[in-house]
Amino acid sequence: MVIHTDPLLLFKSPCLWSAFIGWCVAQAIKMFFGYSRTRQFDFRYFLSTGGMPSAHSASVSALFTSIGMTNGFDAPITVLALLFAAVTMFDAASVRRAAGHQAIVLNQMIQELFKERRLSQMHHLKELLGHTRKEVFAGMVLGIFIAIIVVRNW
Repeated sequence: MVIHTDPLLLFKSPCLWSAFIGWCVAQAIKMFFGYSRTRQFDFRYFLSTGGMPSAHSASVSALFTSIGMTNGFDAPITVLALLFAAVTMFDAASVRRAAGHQAIVLNQMIQELFKERRLSQMHHLKELLGHTRKEVFAGMVLGIFIAIIVVRNW
């Protein structure tokens, strides 16, 4: 087994590029959906969390698929990538989504408190944190599709 020590070889990996392109395409789709709603390009969508499709799911699914395609689906690193993808997607659809629901309630409580006391400078918590199962599934399918394209054309 040859071990390469040049860190720049990372940028020659179809696995890295599959994950990166999966994330970028998912974020670009969110930006397109935002444009279709508002008729204005808002580049904040490109860095936002939440929404359709899940960029987290797209990137980890692309990573898993590309690792499986290049190293074999029975390789230990592929199993690790699968578990990483499963935990990430579960987190996006449950834990982070629950935190978003809590942020909505806390924002309402803060708003009522500020009305009563006539205070200023209210800071809202970010409410769109997680994803629905449909958004996670769409991100997963997108990531798998991107990885297949990248690896086959590498």
